[in-house]
Amino acid sequence: MAYDFIDSVGNDVDVVSDSENIKKLLKIPYSKSHVSMAVHRIGRTLLLDELDIQELFMRSSQTGDWTWLKEFYQRLIDQKWQRKKKSKEHWYQKAILSKFLYYSINGDGAAQPVPSTSKQHQEGPVAGESDEAGRASWPAPFEMPSSLSEDPGASNQGNVPLEPSYLVGHVASAPREQNLTPLFNDGENSQGLKNDFVRNILWTFEDIHMLVGSNMPIFGGGRYPAVSLRLRDNNKPINVLTGIDYWLDNLICNVPELVMCFHVNGIVQKYEMIKTEDIPNLENSNFSTKVIKDIAQNILSFLKSNCTKEGHTYWLFKASGSDIVKLYDLTTLCEETEDKYQNPFTMPVAILLYKVACNMMLKKNQNKKHYGTIRTLLLNCLKLLDNGRHPQIIASANYMLSELFQLDEPKKEDSADFPINGNSDESYSEEEEEMPDSDENGSYSNSSDPPDDNKAVAIIKSVGELSVPEKYKSVHRIRPSCAFPVCHGTEERCRLVLNHVLEGLKSVDSSVKKEGDLPAADPSTPIPLKYEDESTSGGPESLEKQMALFLDKMGSFQKGKHSSQSGMIPGSWQYKMKLQLILKSSRAYYVLSDAAMILQKYGRALRYIKLALQCHDTYCCLCGSMLPEVLVFLCQCLTLCGDIQLMLAQNANNRAAYLEEYNYQTKEDQEILHSLHRESRCQVFAWATDLSTDLEYQLSVSCKCYEAAYEILLFSNLKSQNPEQHIQVLKRMGNIRNEIGVFYMNQAAAVQTERVVSKNVSTTEQQLWKKSFSCFEEGIQNFESIDDATNAALLLCNTGRLMRICAQAHCAAEGDFKREFSPEEALYYNKAIDYYLKALRSLGKRDVHPAVWDSVNWELSTTYFTMATLQQDYAPLSRKAQEQIEKEVSEAMMKSLKYCDVDTVSERQPLCQYRAATIHHRLASMYHSCLRNQVGDEHLRKQHRVLADLHYSKAVRLFQLLKDAPCEFLRVQLERVAFAEFQMASQNSSAGKLKTLSGALDIMTKTKGAFQLIRKELVAETEQIKDKSPAESVSVSDSSAGLNKEEVLKLLGIFESRMSFLLLQSIKLLTSSKKKIGGSNEEEAVLKTNKQVYSLLLRATANKGLSLLERTELIVSLLEQLAARSQGSPGLH
Repeated sequence: MAYDFIDSVGNDVDVVSDSENIKKLLKIPYSKSHVSMAVHRIGRTLLLDELDIQELFMRSSQTGDWTWLKEFYQRLIDQKWQRKKKSKEHWYQKAILSKFLYYSINGDGAAQPVPSTSKQHQEGPVAGESDEAGRASWPAPFEMPSSLSEDPGASNQGNVPLEPSYLVGHVASAPREQNLTPLFNDGENSQGLKNDFVRNILWTFEDIHMLVGSNMPIFGGGRYPAVSLRLRDNNKPINVLTGIDYWLDNLICNVPELVMCFHVNGIVQKYEMIKTEDIPNLENSNFSTKVIKDIAQNILSFLKSNCTKEGHTYWLFKASGSDIVKLYDLTTLCEETEDKYQNPFTMPVAILLYKVACNMMLKKNQNKKHYGTIRTLLLNCLKLLDNGRHPQIIASANYMLSELFQLDEPKKEDSADFPINGNSDESYSEEEEEMPDSDENGSYSNSSDPPDDNKAVAIIKSVGELSVPEKYKSVHRIRPSCAFPVCHGTEERCRLVLNHVLEGLKSVDSSVKKEGDLPAADPSTPIPLKYEDESTSGGPESLEKQMALFLDKMGSFQKGKHSSQSGMIPGSWQYKMKLQLILKSSRAYYVLSDAAMILQKYGRALRYIKLALQCHDTYCCLCGSMLPEVLVFLCQCLTLCGDIQLMLAQNANNRAAYLEEYNYQTKEDQEILHSLHRESRCQVFAWATDLSTDLEYQLSVSCKCYEAAYEILLFSNLKSQNPEQHIQVLKRMGNIRNEIGVFYMNQAAAVQTERVVSKNVSTTEQQLWKKSFSCFEEGIQNFESIDDATNAALLLCNTGRLMRICAQAHCAAEGDFKREFSPEEALYYNKAIDYYLKALRSLGKRDVHPAVWDSVNWELSTTYFTMATLQQDYAPLSRKAQEQIEKEVSEAMMKSLKYCDVDTVSERQPLCQYRAATIHHRLASMYHSCLRNQVGDEHLRKQHRVLADLHYSKAVRLFQLLKDAPCEFLRVQLERVAFAEFQMASQNSSAGKLKTLSGALDIMTKTKGAFQLIRKELVAETEQIKDKSPAESVSVSDSSAGLNKEEVLKLLGIFESRMSFLLLQSIKLLTSSKKKIGGSNEEEAVLKTNKQVYSLLLRATANKGLSLLERTELIVSLLEQLAARSQGSPGLH
């Protein structure tokens, strides 16, 4: 009956039993007869079966079962046991009842059968009926309700007849997993378990929910739709036991009336109609319904508090004429014998535990809520079973246990919807000791006062206690073993899954018959995880062949080819179960690998993904057709493998640690591998999971992993069904091709650096360029196919950088001062510019990705600047005219300025300002040079003069913004002074020359800020030297990273000489002007100041012992004097 109504077991129902057993229990305080029942606990439900000691002991003499119980019974309970035969009176009453029922159904005045409204479940007529009696139909039961809700306003007693809903023959696993193989195809009858009850009723008695089986015949017709019929001897009055019997039967079957047929020696005397509610008040049969309810509550509480171990068989026993009720744990007693499987209840209870767990797994909406209960049911089921006898159930239960742990979602430690530490308040643990409950009126205990009580779990010392209201109270506590285990990390959760998978695989392997044909393998011997060295690996070429073989094999999987080395028959339960277990282990190893990847344990991650792919390889060998979900999972595995190989390539410094992690193996992993090797060699994915020390090989493997994943998505038509997976694979393909392209590009740059003697570009360099360019091109196509503009722009930018490296490679060897800017250099620089411009077009606007946009602009500006600088410094005069070169340099410099953003505040802003200042300086120098060398066209000379002055001014303004470029600022100002001197040379009038000199001195005066910066750095360096030891001071003075002293000395020498020259010329002009026309007071003051400054400057330059700092301080002092003079004489400017 429990099998038929599996939905009710474990959750909603307190008791499942025969109505006769229920009546026996409730009559215990009134009856002296013996009671013998087997009790089993499934969740919060108690299953009660009659345990006919007499019958069992008779059978034990023939079968050998229960011999231990017979010995125990004789030793402790009834030493002079003998079979008690039933009296002739018993058989006479049974025969007369059978005839009475027969004639009641088929006689002339028999009641009409109740019309049936739904299909009946009728196993056969009641005992003693003839075959014709089977034609009568019983009252039709109602459909079983989906939920059992109790109406507070309704009566405390209620019943709902149930139709048996047979359990589906397979277990639905958690979402996105495969279903288990069907079990028990021949039904429960194979165990001798058959529901023989005419009707099965869900009966609510007070707050006790019971599933009760009843065979009581019910008649109906006309004004009496449903009545029970009883035959009584007119000479024997009804006693209390009979009254309780009739009342409970009617109550259970919801029959409102009872018809009593009184007879004398089989001759009918009279019929009497009695309402069900009047039965407790019959003469000689008075009893209190409240007392019956108290008895029911007390017995249920007693059993629930003591029958706590799921899977155990308890024996409730009361001897005839005794007031003591005892409860024994037969499973514990049985385990003390040589064979613990002698308990015939073991198998039926184990199957029931399994089926209840299956049923809970089917209810997806409450799956997580009951995970703790499901786990407890399955663990208790496994404890009852012998692996040699029941491998199918053990394998299936272990798979279900592994399914309880969700591998594809993070563990939620605190969730209101899924309390993983709790369960229903009726969950019990086999590990917690039974604690006797007591109240102020009395107690039950397992004390050993009587000599035969030491084996009893609990004792009711007097049946009278059962009539006391709330004498026994059930212990309702959440027990720890029924809580779902809290996993403190992903690895712990996966290890639990793999442990259950391994147990399942062992069960499957032990049941395969052809085991003797297999080569013996020692599970304690590790299976080596192949380590690939660069000396033995064939490189990318052999990788191509392995990839082709892999894809060819994947194609054969699609065609349905499969084989098993162990001899498993496709379609058998071993075959189906092993497929599911292997796939589960593959998923567990995948999650472990992903977790190790996050922790940056790349060696461990590669080991786990190798195991995952080995599991998948075995699955492919066994499976006739690959499901889409399995192919998608394979893509995920290959993608993760590619990620790991890439990380290993990028973290080559820790290779020794990664190798140690990679070679480590647990015993569990070894045993799983041995189970896999029974089916296949597990080498299809070896090319993807070997740990190499060659960087190029690792990058190639990573790329091939992504390509394999992409190919699988393509040829299995999963691209459109899994767009996210498709995008991720293409992104990774683009990324790895960028990495490989950069690798080859850096190698080419390294070869170029080492090339000293030869001026020609080597073949090796050219091959590396081609490889790099090919990778970048493929990566760009990958990103463009998924509209990833940002990454496409980055790869275009890297391609531009490759073109610049190609351009640099075509430079002549160092030391050749006659070299010119070659056409090859121009070609590659222009190609680089084209790729940078494509990158900008790919982005469209800066808002798409500001950082990438700024980076591309900077690279483009750098390319224009480099090309212009090379053209300016190494002018190709043999091929082009000077004017054309100057024009091209000017255009390139202006384009460089265009892409050099000096206004946007960023980390690169100072660099942009420095670049722009340098460009203006170079342009000014170029126009200055043109002006010096040009003769003739006055208009062009004027234009060059204006442009030179403009660019000098802009260069000065930008250098002034920078606080770390005093030397550059000085150089520009000195060139401006030289430009002024050049202009002065072409002037004839003294006034014009004097004005130009005054302007030049003013330019010199404005360099005071640069000299102050230089002085500040020199002072700081001097103080640093004083604070250090002598050895350290030498190293500090030598390094002088902040200031180039040689450059400062050189500029300072030029500055002193030019300043001396300008002051001398100024003094000469002012003196001659004063003699001719007489100078003004202002001119006299200027002359005096200039003479004074010139005198100090001459003394300083004559003194060779002055340090750089002292000379700098003197210049600052002189410039301050000149500045004071300039401010006092504005008319001279």
